Parts: sequence; structure tokens; C-alpha cells
Amino acid sequence: MTNASSVPVSLADGLTLREAKPADVDRIGALLSERGEPDDAIDHRLVVTDPDAGLSACAVVADGDRIVSTATLLDEEVHIGGVRLPAGQVELVATDSEYEGRGLVRALMHWAHERSAARGHVVQAMIGIPYFYRLFGYEYAIDIPQVLNVDSLPPGEGTGTLRAARPSDIPAMTALQASAQSGFDVTMPHSTACWRWLLDHESSNLWVLEQAGTVIATARTTPPGGEMLLAEAAARDEAAARDLLSGVAALASGDGVRVVHRAGTVTGDAWQEFIGHEPQRNAEQYYIRIPDVAALLDRLRPLFWQRLTAAGIDRTGRDIVLSTFGAHHRIPVLADGLGEVVTGGPIQSPGAVKGAGIAPDHLAALLFGPHGIAGLTRIRPDVYSADEELFEVLFPPLTADVLSYYLPY
Repeated sequence: MTNASSVPVSLADGLTLREAKPADVDRIGALLSERGEPDDAIDHRLVVTDPDAGLSACAVVADGDRIVSTATLLDEEVHIGGVRLPAGQVELVATDSEYEGRGLVRALMHWAHERSAARGHVVQAMIGIPYFYRLFGYEYAIDIPQVLNVDSLPPGEGTGTLRAARPSDIPAMTALQASAQSGFDVTMPHSTACWRWLLDHESSNLWVLEQAGTVIATARTTPPGGEMLLAEAAARDEAAARDLLSGVAALASGDGVRVVHRAGTVTGDAWQEFIGHEPQRNAEQYYIRIPDVAALLDRLRPLFWQRLTAAGIDRTGRDIVLSTFGAHHRIPVLADGLGEVVTGGPIQSPGAVKGAGIAPDHLAALLFGPHGIAGLTRIRPDVYSADEELFEVLFPPLTADVLSYYLPY
């Protein structure tokens, strides 16, 4: 069967939307460099030449031989409470300035979402410019952690040697990041392919701290030259974390270091006395898109059951009713688990059936965000529940840690 997202689409003014071809790569790179950053061309080439992604991950809008718009869909995975959710992330979006305002990005996002569905993704995650991607069904949901100043440096403890990461370090870096993310409710790790791209692209650098042939810490930084950003830090223990910070500061050559704070991790704890904790001035969040609410809820049934049983709540024989006002979703509570999600028409007053109401544009925040239903109820009039005990157990506040191809700073 032909995937609909692979079929060329004729657009207005003789333009064609299609999957990228080998002959397009240089033209796509030139467009990305012109409209974004010079390194974007390198990043794009890394993705489309990788066996785990390839040219089918990228679409273009062509005007004859001219590439005038492009977007790329990456495969990701979001983890929540032991449930793995296949996810997509749209990146490397650009349009020639002469062709702006013609709906080309809208057409490319439609292509990306069709391809994402064909890949089995049940959510899409994105770092994007403010508001714009809400036009395509994305909503702000997951907090981006703060970047904090380093006020002082720990004394070097000599636990290891800092060096540039190599391909052979990927298993060790993956293990360290898995350990760092283990304390969070929602995580998105780097895929194996993404690790390969990060080793070769130029807009950030990967580092490891090595002791007696064993990698004991890792981090990702912006390139030296000016103030350095230290992100995605993970360490075996606090001594390694302190040496990691000292080593990265030495790379900065006096230009200063700021760190992305990963609260509750080894590095987050080890650096408490060395970093400032100024209040966050602006809200910064990752976008999440939920293309099919019922499909996502169905994937999350084991997690909901786990939450219910851990809290000792017995609602056997009742349905959990979640209304998005234009539709509603019922999840039967059985003696040994939750039944399949059943979707029906509008319920404007879900409280009448002991259900919860959640406006569709707050659903991503409910399922993945830091407020939970209790917090959202306090700030959103169109989020409420008639059974607070039940729904506060089902939808608690969540912590999150997201690793993405591009740093969101």
C-alpha cells in the first residue's frame, strides 16, 4: 500500500509538495542556511543520509527545480510511567522569503502529520516559535528547565579527564542519561540515530568525563567562544558531577558558563551551592500535539490502572468519563484492569455523569504537564472534575525531562 505522505501533491501556482530526492539535498541545505543557521545544512544532511531516517523523513515544496520550502520529521519516543509512546518531531522547517504567506508550511505540516501517523506515532513533540505551531494543533505542555548562572566553581577532585565524545561512547552516554532521567515522570531520551547526529553536527558538542577507561559523566555544550551553555549533564556520582562542571568551565576559557538545571539529578544536587537560583521570568514550554485522543488514552490505560491500584481506589463497574466537550471518552473500570476506550459525542456537562471536563487545548498539559488536573482546575475554567479523588489520582502533576536534537535555548 502506498503511504499517502509519499505521494506528490500539486499546490497552487504550479508548486509541488513531495518527498525529498538525492538531487535536492544541496538545494535544501542552501535554503536552510539562508533562512536559519549555517549549521542547519549539516544537520539536515546527517539526518537524510542516516539509515534510521533517510530522505523519506524530509519533504519539500518545489517550483520546478527550485526548492522553496522544506520540513523534516524525526522519530522520537516519549516515556511515561513505563509506557513508551512512539512520537514524531518536526524540525528543519524553512521557506524561501519570496514564497512566504502561501500556506506552504501548513501543507508541509499536514504532510508531516500524515507521515507521523503512518509511522505509528501517537503524539508529536516540538520546540517552536511562540504561538505559530498552535495553528497546527500543537499546545504548550511540558516545562523547559531553567538556565542558571554558575556563581562559583567546585574544586577539582581529579576523578577523571574531560574529552570529546566518540561513537564508542554512545552506550555509556545512553546509560548515564537513562539514570539521570529515571527520577522524572515523563522523559524523551535521545534515539541511537540522534546520538550519531549529535556527534557530527556543529551547533553543539558532546563531552565525556573518563576515569580509568570508564565514562563517568557526560554533557552537551554550545561551542567554545563566548559564554558556554552546559546542558544534558549526567554523572555517576557527585564527585564526577563537580569535575564535569570544572572541566567545562576550563573549556570556556574565562567566558563564563551557564547550566541547564535538571532538578533532582546527580548533577542538579551536586551543583546546588555553585549556581544561582533566580526566579524564572518567562514561561518556556515544549509543544505537544495529540492527533487522536482515544488512541493516546488507550495506550495510557496500563498507566491509569497502575495509578488507581497504587492509590487503592476501587471504581469497578463504573466508567471513567473524560469530556473534551466536542466529544467524550469512556474507559470502563473492570475488576482486573481498564477496558478499551469508547468515544462518543459531545457532553457539555460531564459533572452530571461524575466525569471530568477538559478543553481539548489543555489535554496535552493534563497528560504530560506539571500542573495535573488540580492545578489546571485552578487556572482554567474549562478544566474541572466531579470526582476529585479519582481524577486527581489519574492526572497528577508530572515532572519531565526532554532530550531533543536541538537545545531549546
